[in-house]
Amino acid sequence: MPEDHQVEPEFIRKVGEKEARKLHAQANVTQTVWSGLGMMGLVGWSVAVPTLLGAALGIWLDKSHPGSHSWTLMLLVIGLGLGCFNAWHWVAKEDREIHEQERNIDE
Repeated sequence: MPEDHQVEPEFIRKVGEKEARKLHAQANVTQTVWSGLGMMGLVGWSVAVPTLLGAALGIWLDKSHPGSHSWTLMLLVIGLGLGCFNAWHWVAKEDREIHEQERNIDE
């Protein structure tokens, strides 16, 4: 029977921690929704802008310095790669911050 008394406080502690996380999440719901939508826009623009700038520069180079290779295609792909890398970097940073906040709540 003494084991039941030891298990019970552990159970109560775990339930309390889960409840604290849920209450914290409920308090930040609107912030999370808007920050999520903002992050989607940020990721979209971080990919679109370098891609379009690369294409525009490529078009200008193709008109100014025609050659056997397509500057437009090459710079469009480079811009797309840079944009994807930039978006990946921002998403990874946000993910680290979210996990850091969760660890701080658990402590």
